[in-house]
Amino acid sequence: MAPNIPEKQWAMVIEKTGGPVDYKEIPVAKPGPDEVLINIKYSGVCHTDLHAVNGDWPIPTKLPLVGGHEGAGVVVARGDLVRDVEIGDHAGIKWLNGSCLSCSFCMQGDEPLCPKALLSGYTVDGTFQQYAIGKAAHVARIPKQVPLDEVAPVLCAGITVYKGLKESGARPGETVTIVGARGGLGSLACQYAKAMGLRVIAIDAGEEKKKIENLVKDVQAATEDGTGPHAVLLVAVNEKPFQQAAEYVRPRGTVVAIGLPAGAYLKAPVFETVIGMKTIKGSYVGNRKDTTEALDFFARGLIKAPFKTIGMSELQKVYDMMHEGKIAGRYVVDTSK
Repeated sequence: MAPNIPEKQWAMVIEKTGGPVDYKEIPVAKPGPDEVLINIKYSGVCHTDLHAVNGDWPIPTKLPLVGGHEGAGVVVARGDLVRDVEIGDHAGIKWLNGSCLSCSFCMQGDEPLCPKALLSGYTVDGTFQQYAIGKAAHVARIPKQVPLDEVAPVLCAGITVYKGLKESGARPGETVTIVGARGGLGSLACQYAKAMGLRVIAIDAGEEKKKIENLVKDVQAATEDGTGPHAVLLVAVNEKPFQQAAEYVRPRGTVVAIGLPAGAYLKAPVFETVIGMKTIKGSYVGNRKDTTEALDFFARGLIKAPFKTIGMSELQKVYDMMHEGKIAGRYVVDTSK
């Protein structure tokens, strides 16, 4: 029996760049031929959502906009062309809402680089609403035994750091440094790294920040042979760590930039980078295969996303705490409240 889908729903909407974020009723969209409609139960809150509100990035946002891109729920409708997603399936909407599937990037598994990519909560409406649209080819398939509130943060933060660890090339037994380890991405990165057999050095700015001049030596001293970690994952939300990592990564090591501080630049000493044959690269979100793998780690009980739940109508409180740097782990909004 088909679910009873309402005409109206509650959502968090921004009408202009900079906000405010309004809790209001909007129409429930109908899925196109290649789309599904998901009754979103929970949605994680990512720092990217705050960037979208503030217009921090050089990519224009849709306006008005429903933000959010870590939505987990139940499929309640599907388009005529959809065959591999069933009504009643548990599914998630990620940052990559859809892509063309036919360009050179999509063909080689780099769907996030598609020139026609649709971005949830940015160029198309996202998951801070009770019913959200996603391209069927790109929705995450969530096993029914997995709690939807717990898995929501994995749909962006988990997949993103898992992809970054794969991009780093670090192998089991090697050392990776996670910079920004206290936040939503960092706390998951530490767990994925451990589950992948890596040694972890976690760095974050606590209440009492260490003197910057000691950081390079401290990180190198914490590695087994004193030459530095094999890889560095930068998931921090400020610029300074992006300008330090190349100094303490070991020769032949890799620095992977994942976090996106507004207006930030990478910095590296050219001589040491060349002589040490160091690699500096960016890592974006994962593709469909990365998504399946990251969710499998979670389903097997290897990953526990630390989170707190709050009503969707209180989303602005989460943004305020983000702005003040007061969040450890992840917040998940309950769309029924």
